Amino acid sequence: QIDEKGRPMEDINQLRIDLAAAYRWAVRFGLHEGISNHFSVALDDDTFLINPHGLHWSEITASSILICDADGKVLEGNHPVEPTALFIHGQTHRAAPHAKVVLHTHMPYATAITMLEGGQIEPVEQNAIRFHNKIAYDDEYNGLALDEEEGLRIASKLGNKKAMFLANHGVVVVGPNVAEAFDDLYYLERAAMFQVLAQSTGRPFRRIPGKIVETTIEQMSGERETALLHFEALKRILDKEEPDYVN
Repeated sequence: QIDEKGRPMEDINQLRIDLAAAYRWAVRFGLHEGISNHFSVALDDDTFLINPHGLHWSEITASSILICDADGKVLEGNHPVEPTALFIHGQTHRAAPHAKVVLHTHMPYATAITMLEGGQIEPVEQNAIRFHNKIAYDDEYNGLALDEEEGLRIASKLGNKKAMFLANHGVVVVGPNVAEAFDDLYYLERAAMFQVLAQSTGRPFRRIPGKIVETTIEQMSGERETALLHFEALKRILDKEEPDYVN
């Protein structure tokens, strides 16, 4: 079966299932913020999947996920789109071709780093090295992203990076599919957690020489396969414990 735009329905259904799994695990990992924040997947240049406004992430199912267009019109679903979702996600999908999946959260440790003057992920721990030179930093906070101009400004900061820290706000992680983007989201928060814990001691970092950082990055060539295996494992756990997510 295909939809009205000629896209295979089974592909969209699988994207819905993967996205629903990501919401459920965001709750389990403590990365969510109630009914706020957004995960989205671009279906084409004009439409994307996104969570419905008003549902807690622990209750989102594959069928409850919306399809909306770039103007915020809901094409499929029974709930509205939260306004900041439209401006942040819609603009990011359009501005960054590599951002098929856009995950925006206020996850605790990474957000804590966005609150620090000059706060950045430092390459002083193995998870952090994974993101070395792959994070953009937006150092300007302008309140809620409630207009197209602010959405464009935020999206323009991403460039070709896989993550962005939004000053005094939270993070955006992008990727080619839900599995890889969610894996990056998870490990970014782990890196931020270790950094905040280390900083809380008041002692200086034990710096890793730049040559070792670069060598370690080269050693991380199997990231994609590991991400896919990780996400499949997460879905297997949900299949046993929260099987309704696929409904």
